[in-house]
Amino acid sequence: MKDIKIFSCTTAEEFTDEICEYLNLLKGKMNVMKFKNDNTFVQILETVRDQDVYVVQTTKPPVNERVMELLIVIDALKRASAGKINVVLPYYMYSRSDKKDQPRIPVTAKLMAQLLEAAGATRVITCDLHNPSIQAYFNINCDRLSAEKLLENYFKEKNLEDMVVVATDAGSSKKAYKYSKHLGCPMAMIDKRRDGNDDRAIATTVIGDVKGKSAIIFDDEIDTAGSIIETTKVLEKYGAKEIYAGCTHGILSADAVSRIKKSSIKELVMTNTVPLPKEKRIDKIKVLSIAPLFAESIRRINEGRPLGEILS
Repeated sequence: MKDIKIFSCTTAEEFTDEICEYLNLLKGKMNVMKFKNDNTFVQILETVRDQDVYVVQTTKPPVNERVMELLIVIDALKRASAGKINVVLPYYMYSRSDKKDQPRIPVTAKLMAQLLEAAGATRVITCDLHNPSIQAYFNINCDRLSAEKLLENYFKEKNLEDMVVVATDAGSSKKAYKYSKHLGCPMAMIDKRRDGNDDRAIATTVIGDVKGKSAIIFDDEIDTAGSIIETTKVLEKYGAKEIYAGCTHGILSADAVSRIKKSSIKELVMTNTVPLPKEKRIDKIKVLSIAPLFAESIRRINEGRPLGEILS
């Protein structure tokens, strides 16, 4: 690798440290502070002229503050004459606001793409978008990584008996099929309906056989845990022996952790695309690091090599 610098926004230090350790690079030096009027100030503390720069940001709350900080960092890098500005977003903020399915609402995922481009980003690297078509919102390159292999290999190594992969709804059935194919087991699907904007998911029945089996629920993200808890109740009703869950993005907002702790879920496995605070770390939750995948992607992009080999 050559002419490369990697910087971390304030809440992405741990994730960036893992990337830099994998690549055997020193993290770029940057000062981020707030004035007394709550305005954010950023100064890049080393030269980035004509460099291939990567800036990592997470979506640790407050999310809007993370967005603004990222935009300011990008602007600082652009004005410091960085050659390329690659934005690393393990979790793409506002990814669920990806379409205009109600009157008079925004498509905030598209707005995010426009803001990043306007600030000066030349590439975005993210993971398991809520809707893959979000990539088309960009006029710059947007690389979408996936945690599928990481989760598949974890559950494969557990050697669970009589596995069945469960899709939380029809929309996630395609992803569930991929997992079931890799794990060599059947799949089932929950008939679920969502009521309005309050995140309430109503699960009614299961399509497929789960009786006496080790059921694994896969989803791209778990936010309030409403969907996964309703799915768990249906699986219990239909006789699942034990229940596991896996997701890429563990948002775990509101009382999600409490719900999971009280549920019959034996283990929830997720990646570290979103930082998990200490107060939310319970025995039932297992966090896998996806930083090495991002690090390898950065290496390949810098060296002009294809990403397909690490995604297939």
